[in-house]
Formats: sequence, C-alpha cells, structure tokens
Amino acid sequence: MALRKGALHLNLLVRSRNFYKFNSLLGGVRSLSEKVSSKQVTTSVPETTGDHLIYTQEHFALKESLRKLIDQEINPYVDQWEAEGTFPAHKIFKILGNAGFLGVNKPVEYGGLGLDYSFSVAVAEELGNIRCGGIPMAIGVQTDMTTPALARFGSDELKKEFLLPSITGDKVACLGVSEYGALSIKTKAVRKGDEYVINGGKMWTTNGTQADWMCLLANTSDGPPHRNKSLICLPMNLPGVQITRKIDKLGMWSSDTAEVFFDDVHVPYKNVIGQEGMGFTYQMLQFQEERLWSVANVLTTMDNIIQDTIQYTRQRKIFKQPVLHHQAVHFRLAELQTEVELLRSLLYRATALYIKGNDVTKLASMAKLKGGRLARELSDSCLQYWGGMGYTSDVSVSRFYRDSRLMSIGAGADEVMLGIICKYMDTLPGK
Repeated sequence: MALRKGALHLNLLVRSRNFYKFNSLLGGVRSLSEKVSSKQVTTSVPETTGDHLIYTQEHFALKESLRKLIDQEINPYVDQWEAEGTFPAHKIFKILGNAGFLGVNKPVEYGGLGLDYSFSVAVAEELGNIRCGGIPMAIGVQTDMTTPALARFGSDELKKEFLLPSITGDKVACLGVSEYGALSIKTKAVRKGDEYVINGGKMWTTNGTQADWMCLLANTSDGPPHRNKSLICLPMNLPGVQITRKIDKLGMWSSDTAEVFFDDVHVPYKNVIGQEGMGFTYQMLQFQEERLWSVANVLTTMDNIIQDTIQYTRQRKIFKQPVLHHQAVHFRLAELQTEVELLRSLLYRATALYIKGNDVTKLASMAKLKGGRLARELSDSCLQYWGGMGYTSDVSVSRFYRDSRLMSIGAGADEVMLGIICKYMDTLPGK
C-alpha cells in the first residue's frame, strides 16, 4: 500500500511539475541567473526510458529534478565549501528534504515516497554530478547508511523522533561504527534501569561535527560478537558526547569528519533499534544499501571524468596533434569506459535482485570492490593525460583522484570485500 501511495505521489509530482518547488520559509530561492556556475560538469548523452534496464519515466523525472537542484543549489558553491572544509549540511539537507530526495524509498507515513530501492540508486547516480565527492557522501550517510535499519526495524516512536526529521531534512544524521585502532567494536552501552550508559568513542564519523543524532553500534552484552551488539539512536546534544576534533583528510574536503567520544552518556533504553543484540545483523543489512549506493554514485562521476578528459585531450596538443589522437590515449579511454559499463551492469543486476527481496551481499561486495579499484585506476589514468594541469587542485580529475581513494577503504575495505566474497564462494580456510 505504501509503495502504491509513493508511486502515485511521484506521478502527481511529475505531472504537476511541483517536484522542485521550495517553500518560501527557506529564505527564498535565488534566481537561476545568480547561480550559473562557470564550471559545468560534462555528461554523456542521457538514456531514455526505452534504453534502460530498470528505470522508468518516473526514475528519469526524479533524476532530472535532482539535477536542477544540484545545478542551482550545490554546484555553484562547491569550490567555496571545499576550500572551507565543510558545507552547510542543515541548509542543503532541508532543501533536499523539502524536494523529497532524502527518503525516496522510505515509508510514506514518515515523510518518504515509499518507492523501491531502484529510485535510491537513481538518486545516488544523479548525485554523482555534484562536483566533489564529499557532499554526495554526506547525503548518502543520511539516506542509505544511518536510516535503513531504523526504517525497517525501529519502533514507531523512534521513527517519529529520528527518521521523520531525517527524511524532511530537519535533522542531520551520522553513523557511529568505526573505532580508532580497533578491528572490533569496543564502545559499550551498559543497561542501568531504563537507560543505557555509554562509554567509548568513534572515528571517521562523516557529518559528525554537524549531526543532530548518531546511529550508534555498541556492545550491549558480553555475549558472542555477532549477538552482543545493538544499534542505538543517540542524540548528539546529550551530556558526555564530545566532538574532540574535526579530522583533516586527503580528500572529501567539503565533508566534515569527526572523532567522537562518549563519557557516561545516558540514553533511554527505548532508543535501541529493533531487538537488543541484533545490531550486527542490522548493520550488515545496512551495508548492502550503503555499498550499492556508493557504486551508483561513483559511476556517474567516472563517466564525467572520462568525458572531461576527452574534451581536454582534444584541446591539448603534443607532437603537433591533440593528445586524444594518440592511439594509446583513445584506446585507454575506451578500455576505461568499457569497465565502467560492466560495473554499471553489475549494479543494475544487484539492484533488480535486491528490490525483489534477495540477499545481494555477495554482488554488492563485488560491485564495491570493483568500484573502488576502478575509481583508482581511472582517476590515475585520466590524470596522466592532463599533464601538469592534472597535478593542480583546480580541475575535476585531481579532485576525483583525491576523493575516490576513499572508496577502497570506507564502508568495508577491499580486503573485507574479498573476505565476504570468499565466504560466499566457500573458499575461506577453516579456523
């Protein structure tokens, strides 16, 4: 029922052309003429509904609406936010939330559109047209990393308090999983009466300095590792929550990343998502969506980098002819585009299976592994053809070179992906 309502809602939005109308409470939308960026992202020829394996007219309408928002509200300011090392998350998320982009596959009763996950993949793809990696990553944390388990397993009370405002853009969320120097979770949430008392810390927390709440993975018992963890909705303004520092990074400059400590933080017991002790399982399910999202997002950026490189190498000359005319160059770009298309096919296959209720952990892990490695390979190859200009920080290829390195590390390193794939292939040695 929710899916039908969501589809109907989207159809009405498309037909009435209201998908990108903002409330005057946002402070007024600047005119388009004031926001035209001097640097436009080059994209390949867009597909049509008939060309696509999983997208419909509604998917393309959603992507078109988001692209307008990106071109008007985000891309004109990306260079400024990259230089400042942060972007105004509450402002941007509110704009995205008002337009419906923070909950396309979330329940209608909590502000979402109630559509299937292929619409989230379409949104992730379109976010790849943002001229940096940090802002799409921050949005993805909100939509596909902190909220899937809450939407699926959380109580009605928790959904109203945390999910609904995250979908509308009134609250910024962060995910607390990784810990400094730890291969396992050390943060503890000890139950005392109707509360948890939490002690520990989290590292590499995207949105951490601006977040209103954290989806926290913590040990809630001394049982087996896969049964002793819980996901907890933790308000970031509670006494004892300390943002100890904003972390400087190699790339993703416009996305704030925090180190967070918890010193006797008291959280209501009712803030646990789903069943106590099921946090590890819930987080593994969240990782499926997170990994598919990251692949969809990087595909568009890789398309754009190839097209930018084609344009630049047509203009740049060496040995009295354009760099692009050298066989080694245009053959290499053809190889890279082929790899991108192969990865896209894997993504769409995994997405089609996922929306039918299948476990796509293996395929999502394969796509994440390939996506991270291809992003590194593609950024390195393309940057080479830009020569000295590619070594500056003023061009898209150098920014992608910095930003894309994270994909082989975050949300499970390449080696973790290989371990998961081997487990499904039954090739891991016994303990």
